[in-house]
Amino acid sequence: MFGGKRQLVVYNHMWEPGEEWQCGGCTSYTGQFTRLEFLDPYDARFVVVTHGAMEEVLAYKARVGNRMDWYSSANSPFAADMGAPPGGGFQLNVFLRDGDTVYRTYNTQGRGVEQLSHTFPLVDVLPYGRQEEWQDSPPGWPQSPTYTRWLPPAEFARYADRAS
Repeated sequence: MFGGKRQLVVYNHMWEPGEEWQCGGCTSYTGQFTRLEFLDPYDARFVVVTHGAMEEVLAYKARVGNRMDWYSSANSPFAADMGAPPGGGFQLNVFLRDGDTVYRTYNTQGRGVEQLSHTFPLVDVLPYGRQEEWQDSPPGWPQSPTYTRWLPPAEFARYADRAS
C-alpha cells in the first residue's frame, strides 16, 4: 500500500456488501481528493481501504468517479486491527515505514476526520453552517435532521461524470 513511499495516509471507508451505493459521507469525503500528486514531494501517499470485495470496490470507485487507489481488507484483519472492523465506522490513519517496521503515527474518527478535508470545514464557516438540528442556531434559521443535506452517492456520481 505504501507504493514506494515512506508515509501513508489510509482512509477506512464504510462499506455494506452488495449495496449499489455506499456511505454518502465517505463517498463525499474521498471524492474531494482528485489531485494527490502534491503528496509526492513529501514521500507520502493517500489510499482508501474498505471491507468490500475487490471487484465491488473497483466497480464502486468507477461509478462515483473516484481516482485514488483503493484496497480491500475483506480477507485481512487490517481494518479491524486499526479499529474499523466490518460494520464499524470510518476513520483515518497515518503510517510511517522505517525499513521493515511500520508505525501508526496518527488516528482520528468522526469529526476529527472531517477537519482533514475541505468539504465540512467549508460548510462550517457558512453563516448557516451545516443547518443540522444539533446546531445552536437562532430561531428561524434553516435546520434539518443530521446528514440529510449530504449528497446521495448516486447524485455525487452524476457530478463526477460531468467533471471528467
